[in-house]
Amino acid sequence: MESVLLDVAGHRRSPATMPGYHRGRPPRNKGEQYSADPPTVEEIVAVMRTIGESADGHRLRALIVLLWRAGLRISEALALQESDLDRSRGAVLVRRGKGGKRREVGMDRWAWEQLDQWLEVRRELPVGALFCVIHGPTAGRRWGASAARKQLHHGAARAGIRRRFAPHQLRHATLSRWHMRAFHSW
Repeated sequence: MESVLLDVAGHRRSPATMPGYHRGRPPRNKGEQYSADPPTVEEIVAVMRTIGESADGHRLRALIVLLWRAGLRISEALALQESDLDRSRGAVLVRRGKGGKRREVGMDRWAWEQLDQWLEVRRELPVGALFCVIHGPTAGRRWGASAARKQLHHGAARAGIRRRFAPHQLRHATLSRWHMRAFHSW
């Protein structure tokens, strides 16, 4: 008789999620290399426009802004607390960055304006991580990186972006002075 694995919510769980299941197997993406081809400003704006005005859309837009304009890594953004944002100084405190290092990064006024919509939604949820689960019994808990990546990919697909649109690429997308003027008119 086969035993059925269940998670906390009572849903069936794949054996692949058990520790040691993949031991001795090469990763599926072994040897693949992705080009460091960050999305253009127009592509990022297109994704931000298509994700909508729902709570999920505001959360994803805020995540895109922090990855792009503050240059955060996905793990750094998802580990932020509301208290790590200092709007008066235009600073975001990263408590544990790469290598466990603490640092402060700056953001421009436009980026803070984009965060406001998510912060309004966030106030209605239980206290916790800045980017949290919105719906269901786990509302208020930290939003998972895989769920964030999945929503980012779906948003890019809806915007018609056909190339890879990954969180780390947003960190490397820069704005020229000309793009800044054109972008702020959005």
